Amino acid sequence: MKVGVYVGSFNPVHKGHIKIVRHLLKYFLDKVIVVATQNYWDKKNLINLNDRINMLKKYESDKIIIDTNCNNYEYTYMVMSKLKEEYDDLYLIIGADNIIAFNKWKNFSELLKYKLVIINRDNIDVYKYLKLYGITNYIVVNNLSNIDISSTYIRENINNKKLLVDKIDKEIYDYIVYNKLYEVIK
Repeated sequence: MKVGVYVGSFNPVHKGHIKIVRHLLKYFLDKVIVVATQNYWDKKNLINLNDRINMLKKYESDKIIIDTNCNNYEYTYMVMSKLKEEYDDLYLIIGADNIIAFNKWKNFSELLKYKLVIINRDNIDVYKYLKLYGITNYIVVNNLSNIDISSTYIRENINNKKLLVDKIDKEIYDYIVYNKLYEVIK
């Protein structure tokens, strides 16, 4: 069974995240484990982890697993190592923007034990970096239509539901408003 691991802050989860997961399930993977991180190294102002997990759980199914055990690991290699105890065939899902400095990730060489699934975007020459780092175990996803959605944009415009209708599911928006996340004004 091919199991993808999608690690991120999901602050909040949006339609782009889910589009990626569903696309990978349709064409490449049998299951995707989504891991919301407690303390993402470059992220500021993360809302409570439980709220991010609760929003992700709205998408959980037999093929989309929302992890609640690996959230406190500081580095991706730790998440992968822990999940390897349960799953044999793991694939690390990353965006093309992450491949640029992938060699600087903590224990980079350990991450190379896993197949990378790279979501190509922003006209990044993914193959240049794969060659540069000697990465040979990968899948590059080029056929996913452009996803122009960011969690930052959602947080900055959370009070304008009309702007967010194509970027965030109503159920997620309602959860954010109900729980007064991101300083929402009703």
